[in-house]
Amino acid sequence: MLTPEIQAKVQAWTRAPYDQNTQAEIQKMLAEERYSDLTDAFYQDLEFGTGGLRGIMGVGSNRMNRYTVGAATQGFAIYLKKAFPNETPKVVIAHDCRNNSPEFARLTADVFSAHGIQVYLFPALRPTPLLSFAIRYLKCHAGVVLTASHNPKEYNGYKAYWNDGSQLVKPHDKNVIAEVQKIKAEDFNFEPNNELIEILDERVELAYLAEAKKLSLSPEAIKKANIKVAYTSIHGTGITLVPKILAEYGFEQVFITEKQATPDGNFPTVVYPNPEEAEALTLGLALAKEVEADVLLATDPDADRVGIALKNHKGEWQLLNGNQTGVFLLCYLMAGKDWGNKAYIAKTIVTTELIDRIAEKNHITCYNTLTGFKYIAEIMREQEGKSTYIGGCEESYGYLIGSEVRDKDAVSACALIAEAVAYAKSVGKTAFEYLLDIYAEYGLYHENLVSITKKGKTGAEEIQAMMKRFRENPPQQLAGSAVVEIRDYQTGKIHDLATGEVKETGLEASNVLQFITASGAKISARPSGTEPKIKFYFSLHAPFEGMEKYEATIATLEAQIKEIVKDLGV
Repeated sequence: MLTPEIQAKVQAWTRAPYDQNTQAEIQKMLAEERYSDLTDAFYQDLEFGTGGLRGIMGVGSNRMNRYTVGAATQGFAIYLKKAFPNETPKVVIAHDCRNNSPEFARLTADVFSAHGIQVYLFPALRPTPLLSFAIRYLKCHAGVVLTASHNPKEYNGYKAYWNDGSQLVKPHDKNVIAEVQKIKAEDFNFEPNNELIEILDERVELAYLAEAKKLSLSPEAIKKANIKVAYTSIHGTGITLVPKILAEYGFEQVFITEKQATPDGNFPTVVYPNPEEAEALTLGLALAKEVEADVLLATDPDADRVGIALKNHKGEWQLLNGNQTGVFLLCYLMAGKDWGNKAYIAKTIVTTELIDRIAEKNHITCYNTLTGFKYIAEIMREQEGKSTYIGGCEESYGYLIGSEVRDKDAVSACALIAEAVAYAKSVGKTAFEYLLDIYAEYGLYHENLVSITKKGKTGAEEIQAMMKRFRENPPQQLAGSAVVEIRDYQTGKIHDLATGEVKETGLEASNVLQFITASGAKISARPSGTEPKIKFYFSLHAPFEGMEKYEATIATLEAQIKEIVKDLGV
């Protein structure tokens, strides 16, 4: 049965102003006694997480539908008018390939315009990084892109951006939610002012491509190497810009995975439209092998993440994880130019520390942030005019080069990854050999990720209980090595277990725990902000003792990770 609180919310949605289809769907669920489904749909309201508003599409306050999207937009509109009282706010809106994304985008435009806000609307699906760029280019006060990034097809989402092109951070995210929570159903205003809605032409895309082309460091290497690039957009928005930017950079041999080139919110050729999943790259790999490509690039539905595959030391195709790609890309960028004595990169706290080592060797500052590119964008704001931003990354396949975009950008990353592959080939190396050279200089770092899915209200409670257990009874040792430091980003404290010293993390509160062992392993536990998952990140390292011991060392580190998983009881 339903709790009294949920019952009241459900009954409210069976009356006007909710439309007849919504009312009928809820009545049907009640008649079928689908109380668990109703509980999951109404037990909470969608809130902004690390990626904004995101959820399963359907009826209910905890679902993506015209009312939750409309309420979020109305609250956002009210806050924008308060934040910029002497201006007419301007907002740009984009959407991805997902089912209902075009309709949600138009609804968002309607609601903003109904509240006197000037709207720029892309005419069709476009990548998320283009939306971030457009905010700055059009001098808008905010932006919205309708996307659920790499989530399964049942999901959609609403990423909200501020005037610098980054996703909302404090206090704006909380202030918008506060306005949303004040809105009652009878307050909905979905009637558009069409005079305030302008459909954009191609000028923003042309400006973006021109800026992205300026990021190139080795145009001569591209011409000399003449590499073959295989690419798949996995039915997403990347198809609109990735082939164009590769052509702008001078890549003449680009091969598209045609069966995945048509945008489709049902993602018919994959289980999950996520380049982190090996299965999603199956067709792309087949093409790469067929054309004997030098690299495979694969972008997610909104083209803010990119996965890659290369031929390894055995000549076999290997998918790189997000840490390996980040190391490969950022090392190329840092070493490819004299950045002077005031340059920096940024990464998240769960991303490989090998990048810290490379930055230190190159006399470049490396900032570590919480998960989410909005925190990297925050560093960029703080350093504007003081230091030069080179690039940033997170282990979940997100990369951002240059400062014209303020969110992860798979479009420009595709071009620069391909350029790095071309550069390696131009000096007589494969890209994998380039990566091995990095290990030889800095040590062999090996990372892995375990994600545990816990759906619905019960799942959310299980994840909370798991984090509570780790805080109250932290592990004493992992894989036979003593835990010597615990970093709790929720309390903001770093505990040295040997000395008893307690330091501050220096970051805002976030539900993340890290355990550091005497052997130097780092294990992070973090509930996802965009999916019903808890994620465990493992990072271990060892000396690189040459190719003859490479595979054995990787196997040893992987065995240690399996021991740690067992010790954690997950």
